[in-house]
Amino acid sequence: MGNINVKVNGIAVSVPEGSTALEAARAAGVMIPTLCYLKGINEIGACRICVVEANDARGLVAACVYPVKEGTEITTNSERLIKARRTTLELILSNHDKQCLTCVRSTNCELQKLCREYGVENQERFTGAMNKYDIDRSASHMYRDNEKCIICRRCSSACEKLQSVSVIGANDRGFDTHIASPFELPLGEVSCVSCGQCITVCPTGALSERDDTQKVINAINDPEKVVVVQTAPSVRVGLGEEFGYPIGTVVTGKLVTALRRLGFDKVFDTNFTADLTIMEEATEFLDRYTKKERLPLITSCSPGWIKFAEFYYPELLPNISSCKSPQGMFGAVAKTYYAEKEGIDPKNIFVVSIMPCTAKKFEAERLDHTAVPGLPDIDAVLTVRELARMIKKSGILFDQLPDGEYDAPFGLGSGAGTIFGATGGVMEAALRTAVFALTGKNPEKLEFTDVRGTQGIKEATYDVAGNIIRVAVASGLSNAKKLLDMVRSGEKEYDFIEIMACPGGCVNGGGQPVQPASVRNVIDIRSKRAAGLYQDDRNLPVRLSHENPDIKRIYEEYFEKPNSHKAHEVLHTGFIKRKKY
Repeated sequence: MGNINVKVNGIAVSVPEGSTALEAARAAGVMIPTLCYLKGINEIGACRICVVEANDARGLVAACVYPVKEGTEITTNSERLIKARRTTLELILSNHDKQCLTCVRSTNCELQKLCREYGVENQERFTGAMNKYDIDRSASHMYRDNEKCIICRRCSSACEKLQSVSVIGANDRGFDTHIASPFELPLGEVSCVSCGQCITVCPTGALSERDDTQKVINAINDPEKVVVVQTAPSVRVGLGEEFGYPIGTVVTGKLVTALRRLGFDKVFDTNFTADLTIMEEATEFLDRYTKKERLPLITSCSPGWIKFAEFYYPELLPNISSCKSPQGMFGAVAKTYYAEKEGIDPKNIFVVSIMPCTAKKFEAERLDHTAVPGLPDIDAVLTVRELARMIKKSGILFDQLPDGEYDAPFGLGSGAGTIFGATGGVMEAALRTAVFALTGKNPEKLEFTDVRGTQGIKEATYDVAGNIIRVAVASGLSNAKKLLDMVRSGEKEYDFIEIMACPGGCVNGGGQPVQPASVRNVIDIRSKRAAGLYQDDRNLPVRLSHENPDIKRIYEEYFEKPNSHKAHEVLHTGFIKRKKY
C-alpha cells in the first residue's frame, strides 16, 4: 500500500492510503479535538467534536472516520468549524451535571478542557428536560454516575473489545439513551470483573473508583490501630504522573516519604511478597511439571483475571495456582508472622494497599481463606489516583520530598518482584527461580526477553537442563480468551501461562492515573511505564526472588520451606464458580 498526497490547512503532507483525516492532520502537525475517539477501541464518529471540512465531501465530516484520498484538502480551524464544535459542546452540557467543582475529574476532564478551549461560557443556551439517574454504587470497586455521562461509548467499547466482558452498553434510544447493564441491572449484579478499564477511558467523571481514603484516614487517626501500608510494583512508575513527572518515571523514594508524612506507621514494599509469590508459585509449578498434573499452571496474581475465570472458565479453575496474589500474601504475613514478631494483636493491625488496580478492592473483600479467621487479610485498598488525592489534600509538595526507604522486615524486594507490574513479568520472575531450582545455578542471562513487550499474546519454549518448558503470556482479557480457547480446544499446549486482566499488565491497571485520549492515541503508556520497571530491576542490588535475604529469613523463622503446610495455611487460597450474567 502506497502513500497519497493531501493538504491540511494548506500544508502538503504524504500519508499512507487508508489514513483518516485525523491521522493526516496529525502528520501535518495539526491537532483536531476529539471526545469519543479512542484509537483501536472506539472509532465511531459519534460525538461530532472532530468535524472538519473536506473539498471532496458535502457538509462537515468526522475526521476520526473520514478516509482521505489523493488530493483531499482538509480544513480544521475555520470559523464555521469552531462554531459547530462550540454548539456541540453546548448541546452536550444541556444534559450534563455541571457541578464541576465537586467532580473527581475536575481539571482532568476532557469535556471540561474542550469547553475551556472553545470558550463555552453560556451553559444555559439550550435549556429543557434533563435526564436524572441514581448513582450506581452496587459494585465493590467503582460507581457510575450517568448524569455526567456523554454517551461516548468509550467505556462499553473497552469492556467489549479489550476485555470480552460486555456487561455495559447503550440502553434505550434517542434522548433516553444511557449506558447501563442489561435489563438495567446494577453493575454489582452482572458479570463485571472489576478491572476498571472503563474508568481509565472515560473522558468525564461518569465513572470512578470507590473512594476509600476517608476509611484510611480514620484508621490512621485511631490510636489503637497500627496502620501498615504496602505499595505495588507499578505504583512507583504511575504516581509521578499525578505530579507532573514524565510517564514511566520511577518515584519510589518520594512515594515512601509521602506515605510516612501521611501518618502510616510502617511503609512496606509489595515487591517483598511478589518474591514470596514466586517462591510459592515456582515450587508449585515444578511439582506439577514433574508429576505432569493439572498443566498448564496458570498464574493467580491478577484478581480481575481470577474473577473472569470464575465467571467464564470455571473448568480451568483447577489449573490456576492456589497462591494468593502478592497483595493477599502481604496482608496474610502482616497479620500472622509480623503480628507475632512485633507482639501485636492481629485485629489491631490495619493493612492498607496502594494498588494500580480496582479489582484489588474486590479481592480484599474475599473473606474465604483469610490467614486469620474472621479478619480480612487487607483492610483497605487505595488506587494510585486515591493516593494522589490524599497527598494533594494534605498539602504535601511531592516533587520537593526527599527520598525515603521502606521499613523492615518487608522492605526489601528484588528486581524479579518489581517487574511483576509489566505483562510477562510474573513469568520472567518465575523462570529466573525455576532455572535455579532445576539446575542449582542462576540463569546466565536474567532477562527473558521473549515474554516481554505489550503484545497481547506471547509464546516461548525454554530448554532448562533437558526439561522443555512451554510458556505463554496474555494480557487483556480478550487476549486471554483467545489463548484459553486454543488451550481448551487442544490447538495449543503449554506448561505455564501468565494472564493479566489489564492490557499491558498492572502498569495499565484500572487504578492508574487517567491519561486523556490525546495522550493515549499517540503514546504507548504501557511501554513507557513498563520501561521504568525494567530500569528499576536493573538498578536493584537483588534481582532474584530466591536470593532476597528477607525471603530466606521468613522461611527460616516461620514457613520452613515453600509450599509447606504452614505456607498453604497462610499464603494459599481457593476459587469458586460464579453464576454468569
